[in-house]
Parts: sequence; C-alpha cells; structure tokens
Amino acid sequence: MSVVSYEPGDNAGFGQDALPDIVLGPPQGSGERAGSLHVLSLGNEGSIVLEMDGIIEDGDGADLLVFENPFTGFNEYGVVGVSEDGETFTEWPCADDGTGCAGVNPVLSHPENGIDPTDPSTAGGDAFDLGAIGVERAVFVRIRDTGMNEYLGNSGGFDLDALSIAQ
Repeated sequence: MSVVSYEPGDNAGFGQDALPDIVLGPPQGSGERAGSLHVLSLGNEGSIVLEMDGIIEDGDGADLLVFENPFTGFNEYGVVGVSEDGETFTEWPCADDGTGCAGVNPVLSHPENGIDPTDPSTAGGDAFDLGAIGVERAVFVRIRDTGMNEYLGNSGGFDLDALSIAQ
C-alpha cells in the first residue's frame, strides 16, 4: 500500500512526522476503552488517498476494513470512498450519527495480540462492502473527515490508523 495524497485540514498534523509509515502496515489497536496513538489526524475536512497493493474485489460481506482510533464515548467520523482509477470515487453514505462512516468501532487488532487485521469478525474497525455501493473492484481508497468532529490542537478530526482488504 502507498499514500497517493494527503490534504490536511485545519487542526491536522498529529502523526504527520511519521508519514507514510504511520498509516501503512497493520493496525495498532488499543481495544474498546483506549484509542491508539499510532494514527494520522486528517483535521477539519482533510483527506487521504491510498493505493492498495492488491485489488479489493466485491465478495460475500465485508471487502475493506478501515481502522481509526475510537473508544467508548468518543468517535470522529470519516467518509470512505473507493476508486479503480484513482480519479472517480464512489463513497459509502455517512450519516451524522456515524451510520455508514469509518471511526465507529474500536480497533482490536494489534501486531502483538495475534488478531488477524483482515478478519472482519475479530479485527474491530469498520467494515465496508463494495456491493453496497455498486462497485465490483477498487484499487484506491479515499478517506475524508466529515467536518463535524472535534478539532483541537494538531489532533483534530478523523485519525487513520490502517486499512486492510478483508478476507
């Protein structure tokens, strides 16, 4: 996977000094009661586009997992979109209450705990099904902050930890 573009919004910056590695590789979840600090904050309406190493194909159930750093009582939502060409993106609808967004579910997978980051039933994070938006395959993933999160200091908005293709 590689970072194609990063457009920080206001109050972005946490994790920028560790780009691109901080968003590449496996998630480093801290469980249901603590958010991970292994993240890149997008800031108010910031966005990031990543190119996957493989093709995300529509199969049965979840096809893509997005890992943020939410924990009980504190969520920052992001809108997820996919593209085959890196130009035209199709997004999952993301409601104000978090329905359909990334940044909803705690991240449980971490390299040290043996939880498979490609298994939607155990990894945590937020699962997305390409079929739900009428897409058969994708190579690029774009995440953009909703503009409705908290924006304090340099750690505002959606905080990306990692992505994985669901198995």
